[in-house]
Parts: sequence; C-alpha cells; structure tokens
Amino acid sequence: MSSDLTFKYSLNPEEKAKRFNQVPKLIWITGLSASGKSTLADQLDVALYEKGYYTTILDGDKLRVGLNAGLGFSEADRRENLRRTAEVASMFVSMGFIVIGAFISPKESDRELVRSIVGEAHFIEIYLDVPVELCEKRDPKGLYAQARQGLIKNFTGIGQSYEKPTNPALVFEGEFDLKEAVERVVAFYEGVEEIQS
Repeated sequence: MSSDLTFKYSLNPEEKAKRFNQVPKLIWITGLSASGKSTLADQLDVALYEKGYYTTILDGDKLRVGLNAGLGFSEADRRENLRRTAEVASMFVSMGFIVIGAFISPKESDRELVRSIVGEAHFIEIYLDVPVELCEKRDPKGLYAQARQGLIKNFTGIGQSYEKPTNPALVFEGEFDLKEAVERVVAFYEGVEEIQS
C-alpha cells in the first residue's frame, strides 16, 4: 500500500497554464514599508493584464483582516502570515496564474519559506532597496511616526532590522522610476516565459 495518500488530479498545473498560454509565477516584491511595493504591484498587474496575461494580486492588508485575522506582529505570527500567503499563492500558481505579492517580509528565512512552498521554478523575487529615511519621508500611513513614538513595537526599519535579499531577480533603488521598473519586471517575466516555453 502506498504511503502517499494525496489524491492525484487529472489536470496538472502545466496543463492548466497552457490554457492561459503563460508560465505561472509568483512575483514577490519585498522592501520596507512605503518603499513602493503596492504601487509597483498595482502597475505591474495593469501592465500584465493589458498584455493579455491572467494575474492576481495578494494584498497583505486584505489578508490580515480575512485569512490571517488573529495573527499579530510577533516573529512567529509574521512567519505564519507569510506561510499562509505562500500557500494561497501556490494554489493560484497551480491554476496557471501570475501572482503578485507585495510584502515587507523582512527575514531572508521567511522569504525562503515562501520560495520553498511555491517552488523555486515559480518564484521571482523583486527587491525595492529604498533607504528608511526616504520611506519615512513619504510614509502615507504615518507608521514610521507611530513607531518613533513607541506606539508600534518591532516596526521594520525602526526597532526591527530588514535582511536584504541575497539573490533577487531584480533590484530597484531609491527613488526608482515606476514606469521603467514595471517595464523591466515585465521584460524579465517574458524572458523567463520564453525560456520555459
């Protein structure tokens, strides 16, 4: 008797992806709060959609009030938040989608966990290397000010360090040009797609 009790479905992710005529990927955008992750994710989603790709965005704020409600901001809770997010991303990838996730994900080990759940072949890491001073200056939610006042504990960039990715696919620094960044990510994705087709 086989020890593998997992049901074998008739259609595999590769066959589903052929229907969409695209290579399913998780594009994981990481960086400090207010580094431009959500803005880049949004414009990347628009650009890919306009080119005929099937995409979805995983929004950290929405997941926090839904699937990940009840999780706090301790190290263990943050890791669990990302683990659950990666499992959702993996489901979308298995359906053939391009998934865009914009998460601070400050620890390399947590990003590696996401990569391992989705699979190396399906993971593209984009790093927004924006200094904390610039993020704090343009912070739309006032989170840095709250962290400086002690109202938010263990805030990444103030009180908690951010571990830079060791080998991201693309890096955008400082006040990067959004349009150019979107074009570069799309070009990178299409280059990978061409190789894997």
